[in-house]
Amino acid sequence: MRKIFHRVLLLALFLASFTLISSASTKQQETKHDPVAINMQRKLLGYVPEAKKAALQNLEDVLLEPPRAASGKSRVYLKRTKYLPDLMGDSLESYPRRIFIDVGLPEKNGGIGTDWFGKTYPTRNQKFEMYKLETVVEGGPQIEMSDWLRKNVKEEEYVVMKAEAEVVEEMVRSRAIMLVDELFLECKPQLGNKKKENRRAYWECLALYGKLRDEGVAVHQWWG
Repeated sequence: MRKIFHRVLLLALFLASFTLISSASTKQQETKHDPVAINMQRKLLGYVPEAKKAALQNLEDVLLEPPRAASGKSRVYLKRTKYLPDLMGDSLESYPRRIFIDVGLPEKNGGIGTDWFGKTYPTRNQKFEMYKLETVVEGGPQIEMSDWLRKNVKEEEYVVMKAEAEVVEEMVRSRAIMLVDELFLECKPQLGNKKKENRRAYWECLALYGKLRDEGVAVHQWWG
């Protein structure tokens, strides 16, 4: 009788262990194909899941040299952009909020504005909250985007941003960049011998681009 009881107990323990393993395996498979779960894993745990890594590998190639002025308009470049929702097969329906943030200096001569986002980005007919933020406010201090993001954005929300290199570097240092899913990076290269403010060697732009890819951000070059 004791032997029978012992065998039944061992069988019950085996079945319980098998059930736990199967449940964990099923959960991993579900997470692997769920863009929202992948997004949460990256933001909360600070690593890039395999599915996201594969998507980042399929982004458009980085330009190893800055485009000539005649071809450097962002509207032209956007035609070759491979957007994150397309690469991930993400419907964008499951996010509690979808946000687009345009960060930069006050626009001169009208600028390109934010109209391009609604016309070119695959919003999947989902509503995006739109924010236009200027890093320097007349008569006031410079805005720290890391602080703004942490106060206004949550990990489970889908965030797209366009920002200049200086702003992005500050976000990388503070780790607030982990709140951003897709980024249009404006890094103005230094051309010729005459130095201009807010410009840098092009290799520095490429280095920042590569670092953002390593952080798991779907980053695109932006040519204003």
